[in-house]
Amino acid sequence: MALFDEKVSSQLKSILSGMKSDIQLAFFTQEIECPMCRETRLFLEEFCALSGKLTLSVYDFVKDKEKAETHRVDKIPAIVVLDSKGNDTGIKFYGLPGGYEINSFIKSLLEASGQKEELPALLMSRVMAIKKDIHIQVFVTLSCPFCPAAVMAAHRLALENPNIRADMVESTTFVPLAVRYGVQSVPMTVINETQKLIGAQPIERLVEAIENA
Repeated sequence: MALFDEKVSSQLKSILSGMKSDIQLAFFTQEIECPMCRETRLFLEEFCALSGKLTLSVYDFVKDKEKAETHRVDKIPAIVVLDSKGNDTGIKFYGLPGGYEINSFIKSLLEASGQKEELPALLMSRVMAIKKDIHIQVFVTLSCPFCPAAVMAAHRLALENPNIRADMVESTTFVPLAVRYGVQSVPMTVINETQKLIGAQPIERLVEAIENA
């Protein structure tokens, strides 16, 4: 049974036609798939079929351990966004990028393909000045209309600076992790295990928190 009806498929094809270059998606699951792993794989298979610029590769988290370690994948289901040459963009989705998060998923693919607006020069200089390794985790739920903005901001920074990697983490899929970080409302952004931002903050606020991390 198709996840997207004809109208939605047509809309998605139109949006994805704006991609400038090819994008590769590396999906990590396991041999005996958890329900969410299977659901995410089916979503990706149907989604990637909507654009000739999207390529999907499926990996086993256990059997392809070296591949997972290369992309720093530590849990599943996981989606890693790669550029046309197979380089890691630093953008990951842990869990199904459905519900409201399909917006951040599409935005990340478009931006990674080269379709993006320039950041203000001053802000861009601050982003490029970040030399330390930064790991951003944005905890979301698929029913939260404010979460995609937080994910988009984090993913954009990862795209601009190779020292930054940014994950969307679907809280109800990874409950122990959400409990570990004390996630009580979403979106909640965790930077290098120390800094926490509640709510969808402007990208400037995110950069400030990274500078202070």
